[in-house]
Amino acid sequence: MAMKGDAAALVREYQKRLERALRESEISVLQYWKERLDRIAAMKPEGISSLLLELKKLSVNMDNRMRTLKKDLR
Repeated sequence: MAMKGDAAALVREYQKRLERALRESEISVLQYWKERLDRIAAMKPEGISSLLLELKKLSVNMDNRMRTLKKDLR
């Protein structure tokens, strides 16, 4: 009986560690993209077209990153 309790405690501990690692990873990702957006927001674009170009570049970068991560899951 003590064995089952120990195993359950071990599973809970690993689950807590995994959830913490996932949160830390998500925070890191959000910080990175927020910094990118802040750089775009801080720009002094000559017009709307240059701002749109920067936003499109950011969108393409995000698309590429998502595709890369999805390939790693397979």
